[in-house]
Amino acid sequence: MTAQTLRVLMVTTEWPRVPWGTAQFVARQAAFLRTAGVDVEVFPFRGESNPLNYGSAWLRVRRRLARERFDLVHAQTGQSALLALPKQLPLVVTFRGCDLLGNLSSRDGHLTAAGRMLQRFCQWVARRADAVIVVSAHMRRYLRHGVPAHVVPSGIDFDLFRPVPRAAARVRLGLPADERLVLFVGNPHLPRKRFPLAQQAVEILSRTLPVRFVLGWGVPHAEMPYYMGACDALVFTSRQEGSPNAVKEALACNLPIVSVPVGDVVERLHGVAGCEVCADDRPETIAAALARVLARGGRIAGREAVRHLDERLITQQVLAIYRAALNGRPRP
Repeated sequence: MTAQTLRVLMVTTEWPRVPWGTAQFVARQAAFLRTAGVDVEVFPFRGESNPLNYGSAWLRVRRRLARERFDLVHAQTGQSALLALPKQLPLVVTFRGCDLLGNLSSRDGHLTAAGRMLQRFCQWVARRADAVIVVSAHMRRYLRHGVPAHVVPSGIDFDLFRPVPRAAARVRLGLPADERLVLFVGNPHLPRKRFPLAQQAVEILSRTLPVRFVLGWGVPHAEMPYYMGACDALVFTSRQEGSPNAVKEALACNLPIVSVPVGDVVERLHGVAGCEVCADDRPETIAAALARVLARGGRIAGREAVRHLDERLITQQVLAIYRAALNGRPRP
């Protein structure tokens, strides 16, 4: 089976519905697979934890599989795999974060009852898939019964995420030319992103160092490289992540990063001078790290550190997984 003849039904609850929506990484993977010659048909649906939504989507997928020829189903997120069961075709499942890790309570940060159920469902799905992908190595330990998995992080579009001259980026965005700017990327209303923690850290920093907080949210995805070019540092405070794309994209833009230890951030920032992983998630610790990073100034050599995550290379890894699943090879 060659890439030119391969037809894939990609099922996902995560799909950007506006230019600035989340899940750009799923759309990007689909686009690069198409460029590589794969015929990818995307079936996006809104689950919203509603059984009726899942039931309706399941019926639509069944009808589509009955009337069209596909070689393989790729479920983006564990809960999306429900639509491919019982299996009619080889099934590849990508676990991206809070599906396999489980949703956390916004009150105390512990796994919720619903999150525990989702986690167990994903573990059950993983045993039935023909191939399992996790976006970071730390997620493997959440797969039970020795289920093997490929570690394939979401890739980076290096043509889009590139270093942009700071002065030009600030002019484009209407940001002041002579202030230190700290960027936060993510939905500020999503509790696991801990936007208030980032705000508090920057507020502490501002007592001794003039600094402005910039929110990168609700803007077209294509504008994000300009935000990263305009700012002096990215602050990342999530409580839970698989392989955070904002960190990888900031590295591709050579933007210094201060982050709490979450997901695969420690691995991504290892050896990158000018970035810091905080020892804990206290706002004072984050503020002190930001002060050191801003005092150093300048950009970082982040682009080379994530060169292996070029979406073109990631696409070839995914294609190899598809072929192995189609050929019935043993899982890794």
